[in-house]
Amino acid sequence: MTTSTTDEVFYDPYDVELNADPFPMFRRLRDELPLYYNETHDFYAVSRFSDVNAALLDKDTFSSARGAILELIKANIPIPPGVLIFEDPPIHDIHRRLLSRMFTPRKIQALEGQIRQFCADSLDPLIGTGRIDFVADIGAQMPMRTIGLLLGIPEQDQEAIRDFANDQMRTEEGQPMKAASAGMAGGELFAAYIDWRAEHPSDDIMTELLTVEFEDETGVERRLSREELLTYVNVVSGAGNETTTRLIGWAGKVLAEHPDQRKQLVDDPGLIPKAVEELLRFQPPAPHVARYVTRDIELHDRTVPEGSVMMMLIGAANRDERHFAPDGDVFDIHRISRPHLSFSAGTHYCLGSALARLEGRIALEEILRRFPEWEVDLSAARLSPTSTVRGWETLPATTC
Repeated sequence: MTTSTTDEVFYDPYDVELNADPFPMFRRLRDELPLYYNETHDFYAVSRFSDVNAALLDKDTFSSARGAILELIKANIPIPPGVLIFEDPPIHDIHRRLLSRMFTPRKIQALEGQIRQFCADSLDPLIGTGRIDFVADIGAQMPMRTIGLLLGIPEQDQEAIRDFANDQMRTEEGQPMKAASAGMAGGELFAAYIDWRAEHPSDDIMTELLTVEFEDETGVERRLSREELLTYVNVVSGAGNETTTRLIGWAGKVLAEHPDQRKQLVDDPGLIPKAVEELLRFQPPAPHVARYVTRDIELHDRTVPEGSVMMMLIGAANRDERHFAPDGDVFDIHRISRPHLSFSAGTHYCLGSALARLEGRIALEEILRRFPEWEVDLSAARLSPTSTVRGWETLPATTC
């Protein structure tokens, strides 16, 4: 692993110690090296909001077709059709249109009652125990049950599906993710559910994907192939669990560190949607995303050559004081609303953003209603070792 001195401007996505708190280094990158090059892993990085936002919007220069993760781009392995975040237009737009029909505002809002019940089922048994683990007890439970409901996965199988999705994202400490060397995992785990739904249609995403007809990139009217179906369900399952699980974990830690703002949320739950946005900005579950550079491009008086990997440091951009004045490193639920990049931007703006926001709001409402105060036990907390998302594997706390 690359090491750094206290004076060195240095960013390594596999450095466990650095990634425990990357924000001081993110500030130095923004101020001192807004275009950064890491020789060890051979990638460039941008960190200012304007640069990251512009790069995310420039789909032609910064391509997703070889993946959006450093390890995958370097491995140059085949990407299965249907992995939206690893596709460029026009095929990306075709696949996105299919899924967007299943994440309409009406369908998302109709889930509120069930999501609230999932939260109650997780939280009510904890009342009077004096403890809660924001990940194990709620963050890893409610999103799993919600996406299982949407997909049509039986409750008894949902934990196995969640753990499968999580395992695809995990890395050993200081090491690249497994998929780069083993090839991208397919969705064969979901084959039995797809076969069942083909014979027993229901009101869920899996049934819709089985029956939807569309015009593909060649102009042919058809249904999704089996491989595409498996990939779609795999992608939705993983994405549907990860973001909200991390968001809830960070809510537990950040609000414990800001008890005055937590009390304001208890006293006025109407502030919770703003708190969710500030949490997403302040501690984004995905701190960076990578792209393959398709042409030479000039940035900050340097040339980034065609064939390079560009990493967009979302975690750095989300705290850029040039955009989030006066100080992006301050958590403030009353901050004047400005767009953050936690759900990306442009072509790859997260299809599940409305669902993640709804789940985050309901989870905070239900947690704060039952547990207005808590203290996190950091001695027993553990950050996830993965280099692709950043959040807590476990976050135990004592409640009052």
